[in-house]
Amino acid sequence: MRRVLGILAALILSAFAGAAHAGVDVRVDIVAQRMSVTTTDGEVYDWKISSGRKGFRSPNGVYRPTRLEKNWYSRKYGGAMPHSVFFRGGYAIHGTTAVGALGRPASHGCIRLHPANAAKLFALVKKHGSGQTKIALHGAAPDNLSRFAKASSPSKAKLAKAQSSKQTIAKAKQRHQATSVAQQRRGGDWETARGQILLRPTLPAGAYGYQPYYPRGYGWR
Repeated sequence: MRRVLGILAALILSAFAGAAHAGVDVRVDIVAQRMSVTTTDGEVYDWKISSGRKGFRSPNGVYRPTRLEKNWYSRKYGGAMPHSVFFRGGYAIHGTTAVGALGRPASHGCIRLHPANAAKLFALVKKHGSGQTKIALHGAAPDNLSRFAKASSPSKAKLAKAQSSKQTIAKAKQRHQATSVAQQRRGGDWETARGQILLRPTLPAGAYGYQPYYPRGYGWR
């Protein structure tokens, strides 16, 4: 029994020791578009970020770094990703040249940092180790919609424009149909009138005027 208790105590002490040497704690606030970084060495940082823009939500959750890439290029989106700290599949924290966009959603789901800050975080993770680094993402930008959970819906303006276009097309079709019907009616009236003229009885035999004389044609009498 004492032996079992001793093992349990050792495990608890090792767990506390591991927690005391957590290394790097990275917290990403998507709503505020900020990242806070603290280390067991007493280093504290607070940086602007760019998370996923509309249609490309950054995945919330708690992660460990899966791999480090000092120089990486996204073939999918065609952009450089210096000092990448990957934490879930193709999602990473990395540097960006679009520093003017920091502070608002602008990425395809990754967490962008100023190149200098990305290099600093990369060095901290490398120093303390991926196993001693925790990355937590929480919140969602107001204009953000999840690409992998829910398809983005069209805006009211787009819906109104589409409805207006449909109405315009419908009116054009109605006008075309009305014109076609009118033309058909006019054509029908002409044919009817023409038939009535041809079937109208001729003048009496003793009358004078323009009358048809078959088969020799027309002439005055």
